[in-house]
Amino acid sequence: MKDFADRIAILTGGASGIGRAVAEEMARRGAVVVVADRDGERAEGVAEGIRRAGGRARAARLDVTDAGAFQALVDATVERDGRLDYLFNNAGVGVTGEVRDLPAAAWDRVIDVNLRGVVHGVRAAYPQMIRQGSGHIFNTACVAGLVPFPMTAAYCATKHAVVALSTALRAEAAALGVRVSVVCPGVVDTGMFEAIEYFRVDKGAVLADVRPALMPVEKCARAILAGVRRNRAVILVTAHARLAWWLYRLAPRSFLRITSLAYRRARRRLRTGP
Repeated sequence: MKDFADRIAILTGGASGIGRAVAEEMARRGAVVVVADRDGERAEGVAEGIRRAGGRARAARLDVTDAGAFQALVDATVERDGRLDYLFNNAGVGVTGEVRDLPAAAWDRVIDVNLRGVVHGVRAAYPQMIRQGSGHIFNTACVAGLVPFPMTAAYCATKHAVVALSTALRAEAAALGVRVSVVCPGVVDTGMFEAIEYFRVDKGAVLADVRPALMPVEKCARAILAGVRRNRAVILVTAHARLAWWLYRLAPRSFLRITSLAYRRARRRLRTGP
């Protein structure tokens, strides 16, 4: 618990879901949190709730696709607080559909937010952490960044990239006193499945499948921070995520055959149109 006392943290995507839960949990453990989100009004609402609960928080409107704005937020935080101890690159968007149905705009959006947004955060915060000789960047990927799933190729592509970026950076950063972790949750009750863009996929059928397995977001936040405290390279959250990764590493060909067969059986129920 004391590991986070008086630490300075920026959390993107902090107005909802995992970002909000981690911000609230870090604040409960004594950190000073900057709740950053594209929706500045909701970010301020989260920060205000933290302050009412006795924590220390402020809000910032941030579109992670804007590299200049990300740099400005890091610079302003360091100017005000003297350092930056944690950056949680959490902002993300989802897209579900077979590759043949995805328009170019969907690819652009998911790449801009999920991958370039993380790159912008790393480029803004990492040099400051090097100067300090300390700091911890933790990037949100997903179990889809470790294991491929049908109907999520675009999302998987960005999350696999975030895993690769994080693990490669971790190897470089260790010699400079900076820690890097990648967070890979399974299905968590964040509202993301309601917000995902669906292309020729029955949203109701997908939600019916995932709802029974959803982990409470507060439990997810505690698991993430436990992994951060232990400096885990890959922080897996939920039993489903751990099982899927274990099976894929143990027998990748068999895993792919199973997922392909399962999708073919479910396709009539999930897919809309021919």
